[in-house]
Amino acid sequence: MVPSSRSNETRGVVLQLVFAECLIGSVGVFVHESHQDAVTAVFYRCLFGGLFLLGWGLAKGYLRGLWRERALLRGAVLSGVLLVLNWVAFFGGMARSSIGVATLIYQCYPFVMLVLAALVQGERTPPADLAWTALAFVGVVCASDPLHLFRDAESSYLVGVGLAFLAALLCGASLLMSRQVGKERPFALVMIQCWVGVAMLAGFSSRSVFHMGLHWMWLLGLGVIHSGIVYVLFYSTYPRLPVATIAVVSFIYPLVALLLDYLLYGHRLAVVQVTGVLLIVLGTLGVNLKWRPGFAWKAT
Repeated sequence: MVPSSRSNETRGVVLQLVFAECLIGSVGVFVHESHQDAVTAVFYRCLFGGLFLLGWGLAKGYLRGLWRERALLRGAVLSGVLLVLNWVAFFGGMARSSIGVATLIYQCYPFVMLVLAALVQGERTPPADLAWTALAFVGVVCASDPLHLFRDAESSYLVGVGLAFLAALLCGASLLMSRQVGKERPFALVMIQCWVGVAMLAGFSSRSVFHMGLHWMWLLGLGVIHSGIVYVLFYSTYPRLPVATIAVVSFIYPLVALLLDYLLYGHRLAVVQVTGVLLIVLGTLGVNLKWRPGFAWKAT
């Protein structure tokens, strides 16, 4: 009975993570349907997300003694600046290319994190991981549809691809910094990061938003769902699952984004982009599952 009970519990945790990945996969739809510029969308994501996380954290006692942890507060502010700029660049990239293309390019952020850890922090990266990273970056190039870039080099599509890649760089840097300061209190870290975004963007958010309309529903969803509920689910499941499971389930996010982009807006992938998706998947699994030559692997 004990193994069965433990198996059911693990299955429930996996389903929680799957649900969270499905939710985060819809973020591009919420941004698009809000009809707001990237800065305004990020501001309200931070505001409503920060309010949700503050209320949840106080109710659960996750924020006790937070004011005394100066290192965490400093790190949260610095990483929060990078995180907020990453969201602005990502939303801007989606608006200029497409939800699917921007999301695929954005998926290279774990590899950016790996490279930065080696360059900045001196972490030793196995040659096999560097090879998988290079393969994934080839996938990113394919996912951006290089033929489209050459045909329409002067269009906003090129800017969108660049912004999505910039977002991946900023996300990788933010996560690397967050990893150093937020190991013990990740929930408090992301709550502070949201309020950093509110402080950063309050003076730049568009005032045209102040009228009755459905855009408030989408903006509220951006905050409560994508910066509130999703992070609560992520941080409640990550410690209870192996890296291998998290790595595999994480692909639900871009797949949901691609599916919604096709069903709602008619954006379909070219053959070269599908190839890019497969290369990104292969590279990510290779790094996370520690695949080595001959595909002998072990899950960490």
